[in-house]
Amino acid sequence: MNKLGFARKEKVQQFMAVTGASEKVAIQTMKTHDWHLEGALEAFYNEGNAKVVQEKNRWELLFNKYKDPKADMIMADGISNLCNDLQVEPQDIVMLVLSWHFQAETICEFSKQEFVGGVQSLEIDSLEKFKKKIPFLRSELKDEDTFREIYNFAFDWAKEKDRNMKVISRDVWLQLLEFAKTVDSTLSNYDAEGAWPCLLDEFVEYLIEKGHCAKKSDE
Repeated sequence: MNKLGFARKEKVQQFMAVTGASEKVAIQTMKTHDWHLEGALEAFYNEGNAKVVQEKNRWELLFNKYKDPKADMIMADGISNLCNDLQVEPQDIVMLVLSWHFQAETICEFSKQEFVGGVQSLEIDSLEKFKKKIPFLRSELKDEDTFREIYNFAFDWAKEKDRNMKVISRDVWLQLLEFAKTVDSTLSNYDAEGAWPCLLDEFVEYLIEKGHCAKKSDE
């Protein structure tokens, strides 16, 4: 817009203020209608753009409410503010479910694309609708297949950036869920000769050594 004269810049700004359209759309529409503001506005609304722009603005306004002042992202402070507004704790598992819906790449961060795309798919365009969506997000954990997807997603989501040291492999992470589902709390049905990862075998031995579970007697 820097190449435009003062009068045209002013018309573009007026167009954007009235319609909520982007600068690119405003300039293109004004050019098409020979820089006549009223004609451009009338054409814009006749083409059915108003509703789309207004909805997009609601999603972006929601993003801007929590975005970091120095980056086009929602960072830890913004997520904390979002949690306060939603009346949930940042460590609440519902935030993991939300991150899964957003397909967030990193814990405690939402890119603009992740956030806006996520709230669109969840049909959220206001804080009030966001709050009403929380019970639904919690209910998804009760579905076994959805829970497994969220659990698998958490492996990459929770990994620290640029960390080279391997703490737990994806295979162990996936096997841990199966372990939790099939082995009872007393370890009475744990098969030491089974195909469990060594880390889980060591975990069982640790529990036995600490007296949390009795060692299975030989038959």
